[in-house]
Amino acid sequence: MAWNEPGGGGNQHDPWSGGGRRGGGGNRGGNQGPPDLDEALKKFQDKLNRLLGGKGGGRGGRGGGGGRPRNTFALPGLLIVVAVAIWAAMGFYLVDQAERGVVLRFGKFQQVVTPGLHWNPPLIDDVRMVNVTRVRSLTQTQSMLTQDENIVEVEISAQYQVASPQDFVLNVRNPQLSIENALDSALRHVVGGTNMIDILTSGREILGSSVASRLQSYLDSYGTGISLQTINIESTSAPDPVIDAFDDVIRAREDRQRTINEGMAYANAIIPAAQGQAQRLIEQGQGYRESVVAEAQGQVNRFNALLAQYRNAPEVMRERLYLDAIAEVFGKTPKVLVDVSEDAPLMYLPLDQRPGGVRRAGEGDAEPGEGGELDPRVLERLRGTSSQRSSNQGNSSSSGIRREGR
Repeated sequence: MAWNEPGGGGNQHDPWSGGGRRGGGGNRGGNQGPPDLDEALKKFQDKLNRLLGGKGGGRGGRGGGGGRPRNTFALPGLLIVVAVAIWAAMGFYLVDQAERGVVLRFGKFQQVVTPGLHWNPPLIDDVRMVNVTRVRSLTQTQSMLTQDENIVEVEISAQYQVASPQDFVLNVRNPQLSIENALDSALRHVVGGTNMIDILTSGREILGSSVASRLQSYLDSYGTGISLQTINIESTSAPDPVIDAFDDVIRAREDRQRTINEGMAYANAIIPAAQGQAQRLIEQGQGYRESVVAEAQGQVNRFNALLAQYRNAPEVMRERLYLDAIAEVFGKTPKVLVDVSEDAPLMYLPLDQRPGGVRRAGEGDAEPGEGGELDPRVLERLRGTSSQRSSNQGNSSSSGIRREGR
């Protein structure tokens, strides 16, 4: 039988009460079981009714006829408090590090908030987030008329950032469309004042810088709050029907410039070398002139010194000068002169005193008179006259050595 089934009388077998009995009239007695859900819900309804001014349902014989009168403003007040709490919670927001918040109060600019947690009254303040670190890009391709009345196609790209969040949000309705129109206007103005050849060749860098400066002036005058970063001229080309002819012109100009550069490089290589050679020749001439002048001055000084000695001893100086001249002449000649005639006296120079000495046999092909082997007749003549040299040395009148010029 279940512990709380009907028919159990007053004995309810409550498993939490330890076998106790539930008393009548709402008295628990010794019952320690969990509260009844119906009873807890009833207590909550009674408290809510008393709060709203209604009649609370009594418990344990307390009737419902002695309650306070019902308060008609209690429920609307509670709803208002809850609504205010929800409205206040909706006013908290977080601004990211890369963003700035533009606060508008009833459509009028209030302030620019920095990154962090902020609170503004919702439905009164409107906060618009603007990313100020992201680099935005824009690319356009347009066909335009140049100064010389030709048509070119220009592809241009621009990168920009938001410099003033207030101006970016309030001064222009569509910043992207505004910068597109400003870029198109600046590009047409610059291209319209430039020749087609310059746009297609060397004038592209000047074209980009001119468009950048003019576009930034337009954006500043509009008050867009945009800071231009870079302008790139992606490509410039002639119309398709004449593009081949313009390519030939461009190649011819490039060949001309390349030839000019090669000529300048050759000139830069040749001219310094020629200048260096000319300077070297000038310095060599100056050195030769100084050496000749110095040698002449030395000879003059030597002659003056010899002249003074000659005046003191003419015979001695004459003999000395003669011997010096003969030694200088014979010291430079590689030849050996030998007279092998029978009646003529013998004239020779000692072979061991020749410059370079006597070349031995087998050291190469020897020419006569240059250190090779002597003729047999010469050797016999030398052997036959070796015995007479001792006697001829004492008698100067029969000597075989003659001095020319005496």
